[in-house]
Amino acid sequence: MGRVHTQAYARVRWHYPDLPAPQLIAVADEVPGRAAEAAGLYGFHTAATDWRDLVTDPRIAAVSITAPNFLHREMGVAFAAAGKHIWIEKPVGLTADDARAITGDGHVTVGFNYRHAPAVALAGTILADGGIGTVTNARFTWFSDYAAAPDGALSWRFQRERGGNGVLGDLGSHAVDMIRHLLGEITDVVAADTAIFIPSRPRPTGATSGHERGTGEPGPVENEDWFTALLRLDGGARVTVEASRVAVGEPNAYGFEIHGTGGTLSWDFRRMGELIVNGRTVFAEPGHGDFAAFQPGAGIAMSYDDLKVIEAGLFLRSITSGAPHGATLADAIRAAEVLDAIAAAAGNR
Repeated sequence: MGRVHTQAYARVRWHYPDLPAPQLIAVADEVPGRAAEAAGLYGFHTAATDWRDLVTDPRIAAVSITAPNFLHREMGVAFAAAGKHIWIEKPVGLTADDARAITGDGHVTVGFNYRHAPAVALAGTILADGGIGTVTNARFTWFSDYAAAPDGALSWRFQRERGGNGVLGDLGSHAVDMIRHLLGEITDVVAADTAIFIPSRPRPTGATSGHERGTGEPGPVENEDWFTALLRLDGGARVTVEASRVAVGEPNAYGFEIHGTGGTLSWDFRRMGELIVNGRTVFAEPGHGDFAAFQPGAGIAMSYDDLKVIEAGLFLRSITSGAPHGATLADAIRAAEVLDAIAAAAGNR
């Protein structure tokens, strides 16, 4: 994610020429050599192994926090207290309390990138205009297979104190944000269940980067591989949400089906530029979200990295305009509150 954020900053000026081009001042990574390599590749002025070196650096006005979840609270609190603007990946910490702890006068943009897909923006317009009538029920699924291999390394993602509530925070946070973004506030968790399907994994023998195989002794997986929940919304709609990080054959299968009294909408991230409206495919085109900043006409694909460029633009626009744009810390807090409630409901059955 550090690479994705850095490349997004570099591309902002090409897609949003009205925004100032950010200068890449400093990069930090505790693994020896990583920060220096990134500085050489992307042109950061300074490389450090301790992120704390960046907190008081007067050259730095804004930071990206793309570290493991357990560091988000400490880093967020420190940079916010130093007056920095923050673009932080989700989930913002391990719990809602972690997200609430980050306070300051700077803007905080959160990495809920899927809400920025132009086809999702079109869905939002259709819903706001009553295009499918009153929403009655919906299903949001966030399936991935990044942890489907039993020999995947027991990285921080699978440890309770470092990775929090597992797939709830990792993928469930995106799903909950999308529900709220499109359909409104979640008022009740009616029922929930969670499971660990791969109970142990081999320990890594060195620093990990992404999802790698482990070769060490096996250790226990401490947080959730899968969850599902039944939710009620303030408008009366019922929504089921399900996420898995061990769904074999389902790489990045993120999407939704929304049913209303006058029609249906569905979207699959793997066909990101297509929205199914009452069974008919509608392609994203200029006028839908930020599509025109990237492509000239319908049917031309956009990418995951493009969504992060949109997010970077919203972050910089928040700073330059003085008003929030995109997903904010309040969105991260509310998503975390819902996920905490889902975990509690699953725990007490």
